[in-house]
Amino acid sequence: MSETEVELPKTAAAAPAAATAPWWQRDDLALRGGHLHLGTADLEALARKIGTPAYVIRAPRVTEKLGQLHRALDRAGLDHRVYYAIKANRTPQLLSYLAGQGLCGADICSPEELLHALSCGFREEDISFTGTSLSRADIETLARFEGIAINFDSLAALDRFGQICPGRKVGLRINPDRGIGYGGSEMLQYSGTAATKFGIYLDRLPEAIEIARKHGLTITRLHFHAGCGYLDREMTQFAAVLEASRAFIAQLPGLTDINIGGGLGVPHRASDAPLDLDLWAKTIAQAYGGAGLTVSVEPGDFLIKDAGVLLASVTYRERRKAVEFLGLDAGFNLAMEPAFYGLPCEPVPAAPRDAAPSPFTLVGNVNEALDKWAEDHPLPDPQEGDVIALINAGGYAASMRSDHCLRGDARSVLLLD
Repeated sequence: MSETEVELPKTAAAAPAAATAPWWQRDDLALRGGHLHLGTADLEALARKIGTPAYVIRAPRVTEKLGQLHRALDRAGLDHRVYYAIKANRTPQLLSYLAGQGLCGADICSPEELLHALSCGFREEDISFTGTSLSRADIETLARFEGIAINFDSLAALDRFGQICPGRKVGLRINPDRGIGYGGSEMLQYSGTAATKFGIYLDRLPEAIEIARKHGLTITRLHFHAGCGYLDREMTQFAAVLEASRAFIAQLPGLTDINIGGGLGVPHRASDAPLDLDLWAKTIAQAYGGAGLTVSVEPGDFLIKDAGVLLASVTYRERRKAVEFLGLDAGFNLAMEPAFYGLPCEPVPAAPRDAAPSPFTLVGNVNEALDKWAEDHPLPDPQEGDVIALINAGGYAASMRSDHCLRGDARSVLLLD
C-alpha cells in the first residue's frame, strides 16, 4: 500500500442543488459540472491520476464534525473531552493532522495503537486506553506509560495491573446491563440482554472495588460503550443506558470522569436522518448534569465515516439470467461493513452519464459470494472503466481491510481542502 497526501487546487463554487438532490449530498460532497466532488477534489480526475482502488479522506470534514460535537456539549453545559477512536481509521497522515489540530485526543484499544498514536503526535495525557482480553505483556507495556488514562474491563486485568503498579489512578469499563443496547446488527452488540465479553457488570463491581483497595488503586473514572450507530430514533435507548450507569456511579464517590464511549451514527440510507447533536448532548446532560463529572466521548464512525470514500473502477458489465451485474476492482476485503454488518457504502458514479438509471448488482473482485456492494441499485448506463465512489467508506474500511485473495492493495489519499 502507498499513502499519499494531496492538496488539490480549488475548483469553482458548487452549482445550486437540484430539487431532487440525492440523500447523501452536502456542501462538500456533491456533483459539480457533471463530476462528483469531495471538497475541492474532482474524484473522477483524481482516480484517473492515482489509480483505483483508492481510499480518499477529506480531513477538514473531520475537524468540522469535531467542532459540532464540542459546540453541542458546550451548549448543554457539560465539561467534556473528545477522543477520536483510531480503530475507525488509523491512517498516519490523518492522525498527525488531528494531533496538530488539538481538538481531540486519541482513543486506543491495544498497545500497538498506543505506540502508533504517540508516533503520530498525540501526547500521553491526550490518550485514553480501553482494551479487552489483555495479556500480561499488554499490561506490562501499558504500565510504562503513566500519562495515559487506562480503563480496565475485567477483574483479572485490574488485579494484574495493581500488582505491577500499586497506587495508580485507574478507570473501570463497566457494562450497564438492563437489557438495553443498540448495534444495528447482532455483530455490533456491546450490551443488552445476553452477556457480552465487554466490561464489569454491576454484580461484580464490589469485587473490583476490593481489588483496587488491595493494591492502593484509586478508581477515578468509569467507561462504557453500549452501542453503535445511534441516531435520533435510538435516543430513548441511549438515555436508558446512561441511567443504568448511575447505579455504578453511586458506589464510587471518588469519581471525576465518566466516559460514555462512542456509538454516534451517520446516515447510511435515504431513510436515515442525521443525528441531532443537541438532542444527544441534552440527553447526556439530563443524566450527569450537576454531578461534577467530566464527560468524555470517543466517536470514530461519526467523525470519519462520511469524510471518506473508496474509489473503484468498473471492470465489466454483464447480464446473468435476469440480473445485470457490474464488476468493480474493489472487493469486500477493502470495506467489510457492507458484507459483515449490513451497513452499505452506497455506489455513486464519479462522472454519471446523462441516461435513465437502470438497476445493477455491483460486485467486487474477491472470490466469495458475499463480495457484493449493492443489489438492484440504479445507475445511469455505467460502462467499463467508469469510476464509482463508494461513500461512507471513511470508517472501518482501511483499518479492517485484509489481503484476502491478495486483493488488499489500495492507495490512501488525504485531502486538505
